[in-house]
Amino acid sequence: MTSTCSEIYNNHEMENLWSEVSLSHTMSESAKLHPNPQGKGEKTHGSDFSYVGIDAILEQMRRKAMKQGFELNIMVVGQSGLGKSTLMNTLFKSKVSRKSVLPNPEERIPKTIEIKSISHDIEEKGVRMKLTVIDTPGFGDQINNENCWQPIMKFINDQYEVYLQEEININRKKRIPDSRVHCCIYFIPPTGHCLRPLDVEFMRRLSKVVNIVPVIAKADTLTLEERDYFKQTIREELRANGIDVYPQKEFDEDAEDRMINDKIREMIPFAVVGSDQEYQVNGKKILGRKTKWGTIEVENIAHCEFAYLRDLLIRTHMQNIKDITGSIHYETYRVRRLNESNALFSSQPSDHPAVQPKTNGQPEQQPSTLQANGVAAQHEALSHEM
Repeated sequence: MTSTCSEIYNNHEMENLWSEVSLSHTMSESAKLHPNPQGKGEKTHGSDFSYVGIDAILEQMRRKAMKQGFELNIMVVGQSGLGKSTLMNTLFKSKVSRKSVLPNPEERIPKTIEIKSISHDIEEKGVRMKLTVIDTPGFGDQINNENCWQPIMKFINDQYEVYLQEEININRKKRIPDSRVHCCIYFIPPTGHCLRPLDVEFMRRLSKVVNIVPVIAKADTLTLEERDYFKQTIREELRANGIDVYPQKEFDEDAEDRMINDKIREMIPFAVVGSDQEYQVNGKKILGRKTKWGTIEVENIAHCEFAYLRDLLIRTHMQNIKDITGSIHYETYRVRRLNESNALFSSQPSDHPAVQPKTNGQPEQQPSTLQANGVAAQHEALSHEM
């Protein structure tokens, strides 16, 4: 009897042992087939008792931004022949300008300013961006250029108005399409003397509604001494006329931003050369302009300041440009529109009679005009001109 009980006990222990081994093997195989999900770039902090995981929000934001993509709307303004289309192609190293996509050999200078835009979907290393290039053919090409900035001002305000109406809708979209102009690149002719009255008036008016980045076009036509003198003269004229171009000093967030932006402000306007032609120089492929004196390398800071402009618009300040557009320029327009709409609505006499009580003592409600955030359903686009 004792021997039988001992055998039964031993058999039972062996069954338990085999069950544990089998379970351990199964869990090991499951772990191989289904590893613990962990985002790319995330680190394990199992040994750090105080770790909470707040820094993981950065990875979450990156993933969401990668899925949604980005939008950038750039306007180019300047008279014909200053290389606006070429510079845009050089900036993004692809045919993004209107003339490159829609070539028209018989295109003539329009009698009035036309606003034409074209959009592209660009992807680089998994990052998607919708780029919209807005061209203004006809600007500064007429004999009488009086008030030639007004169509451009109206276009910028119209995009603010479109965004505002989408924003105040009761059932608005989850993500409002952004057609607001984030940056305006203004092309200054390389005269080497001073700004024209047209240049001063345009930048003085438009700098209040959009981020303006002035550039000296075709800077290879100037000597280094002429270029430096011209840049200094332009900075003095901008200061004398109260023209605040991007990056605006009043919007510097901290001392570090101020130090970085001060260096940029000292280089404005950027003396640039554009080219979408590739050449081989010392076995290296470059973008440049070939002359009988040599090759002008577009991305060589010893030849021109294109690299500084590219870094400002794309690599270092793109998000800041969009933030200032939304929080400063658009916000100024939105506040003005809402105030003017509220003042217009409150000044109109009421067309409805006074509230009459019903027989049961409850007041009878009269139909009223619905508003969203104080903006009347029907309105006229009001000018944002200062």
